[in-house]
Amino acid sequence: MTLTRIGFAFALAVISASPALADACADHYESSGVPLVTAITYKTWMVFPSVNPNAAFDKVSRAVLAEGFVDVNAEKKLGTLTAQQETSGSGRPQTLRVVVRKNGKGSRVDALFMVQPGQVAPGVSKNLCRIANSAGE
Repeated sequence: MTLTRIGFAFALAVISASPALADACADHYESSGVPLVTAITYKTWMVFPSVNPNAAFDKVSRAVLAEGFVDVNAEKKLGTLTAQQETSGSGRPQTLRVVVRKNGKGSRVDALFMVQPGQVAPGVSKNLCRIANSAGE
């Protein structure tokens, strides 16, 4: 193999690996609060460089409905969506807030899920990421 072919093969390998090197939703995931003692806020965000904010908002809205949230309030002009969920049996709702905004030529999606003191939300990172990532699907 010549040096040119090796260089080309290396460049091709780097380009094809680029999506794997991109930030993942889980890389941006964080939570604050003390489980069962204080309210807990879980949040994450994703950037979609080539997805129009209106299209991203529509996709995120459908994903929120598919996750079973109720009392969905979507303000497309503002890029905001709030929804409620009550899965603990306590009658106290858990709140989801999603903001979709313009980021360069694409979109940024911020997702925030809040549970009240005494509540826990196992597996919330996967659910939040499923909602945030829906903008790029």
